[in-house]
Amino acid sequence: MTENKRRTERRAEKGPFRQIMVDISGETKVSSCHYDGAVVILDAGAQYGKVIDRRVRELFVQSEILPLETPAFAIEEQGFRAIIISGGPNSVYAEDAPWFDSAIFKIGKPVLGICYGMQMMNKVFGGTVHRKSVREDGVFRIGIDNTCSLFRGLQKDELVLLTHGDSVDKVADGFKVVAQSGNIVAGIANEQKKLYGTQFHPEVDLTENGMDMLKNFLFEIAGCSSNFTVQNRQLGCIREIQEKVDKSKVLVLLSGGVDSTVCTALLNKALNQDQIIAVHIDNGFMRKRESQSVEEALTKLGINLKVVNAAHTFYNGTTTLPISEEDRTPRKRISKTLNMTTNPEEKRKIIGDTFVKVANEVIGEMNLKPEEVYLAQGTLRPDLIESASIIASGKAEVIKTHHNDTELIRKLRDEGKVIEPLKDFHKDEVRALGRELGLPEEIVSRHPFPGPGLAIRVICADEPYICKDFAETNNILKIITDFSASVKKPHTLLQRVKSCISDEEEEKLMQITSLHSLNAFLLPIKTVGVQGDSRSYSYVCGVCSKDAPHWESLMFLARLIPRICHAINRVVYVFGPPVKEPPTDITPTFLTTGVLSTLRQADYVAHSILRESGYSRKISQMPVILTPLHFDRDPLQKQPSCRRSVVIRTFITSDFMTGIPATPDNHIPEEVVMKMVNEIKKIPGISRVMFDLTSKPPGTTEWE
Repeated sequence: MTENKRRTERRAEKGPFRQIMVDISGETKVSSCHYDGAVVILDAGAQYGKVIDRRVRELFVQSEILPLETPAFAIEEQGFRAIIISGGPNSVYAEDAPWFDSAIFKIGKPVLGICYGMQMMNKVFGGTVHRKSVREDGVFRIGIDNTCSLFRGLQKDELVLLTHGDSVDKVADGFKVVAQSGNIVAGIANEQKKLYGTQFHPEVDLTENGMDMLKNFLFEIAGCSSNFTVQNRQLGCIREIQEKVDKSKVLVLLSGGVDSTVCTALLNKALNQDQIIAVHIDNGFMRKRESQSVEEALTKLGINLKVVNAAHTFYNGTTTLPISEEDRTPRKRISKTLNMTTNPEEKRKIIGDTFVKVANEVIGEMNLKPEEVYLAQGTLRPDLIESASIIASGKAEVIKTHHNDTELIRKLRDEGKVIEPLKDFHKDEVRALGRELGLPEEIVSRHPFPGPGLAIRVICADEPYICKDFAETNNILKIITDFSASVKKPHTLLQRVKSCISDEEEEKLMQITSLHSLNAFLLPIKTVGVQGDSRSYSYVCGVCSKDAPHWESLMFLARLIPRICHAINRVVYVFGPPVKEPPTDITPTFLTTGVLSTLRQADYVAHSILRESGYSRKISQMPVILTPLHFDRDPLQKQPSCRRSVVIRTFITSDFMTGIPATPDNHIPEEVVMKMVNEIKKIPGISRVMFDLTSKPPGTTEWE
């Protein structure tokens, strides 16, 4: 045994490597487990880590996700044919950068490093990585060298997703640049050693020909086998339920959405009817007539459903939270009641924990002991990744806490009391499983609706969000939307804008701002986003125009603005006449019955119009959001802010990890959108209607 291998084994004995030797039941895996022809995915904490796994399996190649620190000798011994290293939120030059065994690049296995993985590879071979003033978050057109084996058969320029702040500065010895985004290195390769790195994400839908790149790596470069078909997943789920539950009872919380319904259908198939307690909890944040329609639909499926009206309990719900974000001690504080809480993370945690408390009350009413009842829920893989659950990724950063992955749920999970048969599935896979189980299409293809419901579609605030960069960022936005005039008046901020865009983009921006009279401004509210595998919680940019909206130009600006202004993670178009005085104040907004009634009506109007248009199936999800913004007030008259504005977000995705806004007159008729706008404006208390132009990333699907 070499000294390097001894050191690695000693480290593995002490550290997290032990995880890879344990399966989900807690039993030690047999060390002779062999993965001939398979690929190992080393997890560096990417939000898209599980998407890599799924894409590889779509190509019928067996894959396993293991921790980044997995030793090279373990990869060799288990017979993996190739290695893929995921992206991650860390910096390779940071003191606390995750440890990894650099020998993984020297054992003769083909390696594809994605984003952080590319930077690791570059650093190991003597290259350097630096944080640049320009970060890239979104879809960009890059130039590629299609003589490189990874890009064989592709065009010389490709649309890809880039999400990074760090960039390769000096390219490692023996490597050549095979892709560039402007003057930023977007791909490197050492063909002789079969080592490849991409700064972009080939695994996501937003990279147009990403699957072709993965095919090239897996088959042409690595010679992987394509005989791995994931069959009998339904039988695997049923077996897991039966082994875990045995003769106990299971309480399943049903929202009526596809995830919880498929979960219940699996339970129905795996267990006796008298073992299943199906409960729909009306938390007070449901859509108009939602609980009634859920009860009717599930009764038709033969599910005996108990409906619990717990609105009052949720409105007044609380939970325990850390003293502060910086406090690492076990000390806790009691949160405010939900109807007085503005922080989105706290809202989600209160709602998740209140679900468990109400579920325990239901168990008590049935004279059952909580310790004798399992809790079943339709948790999906993306939920766990965004919540940074160790089940999905031990290194991912929290983007938002899902109501089904709160601290209380994690505690129950640790005690072995939670059944989650869909935890390894993505949304489209759940739909396919639902069809296999014989569920009706109207349930299987239903738009997702979050467990916390309308509570996370109300942007709650008791004061405007205006930081010290507010004025400067507004000045940059003025330069961007009046670029053709701004270039004639040199300004230091103009140089900042120019340094962030390519010559081609500068030319297009000149053309757009010459043809259209636009104005962009910050809105004094915060929403959640994801930039560079990390959570962002910052400004929204509003854009308005004197003319009718030119959607292609607006979508271009929505991609450009967050890249230039890192404090912005969302861009919206504001319908109506040009905004003369952008709001700098907010209407105090909490989860009160009046506020929820307003949003409930706006949501009902928008979804009724979408359904009648026949375009529901073309849109993956359409959150309707209520914001505390009152436009068109005369600031000199000091009128109190009392109205609110609505946002429509038409979102298209296949994996719910990345996605694009549906463009009017491309994905959805503009007349359908305008009908929604005009009908929503008739609702009392509505100031203006906006349209979300943001892709994911940098904006999440939901605003909170």
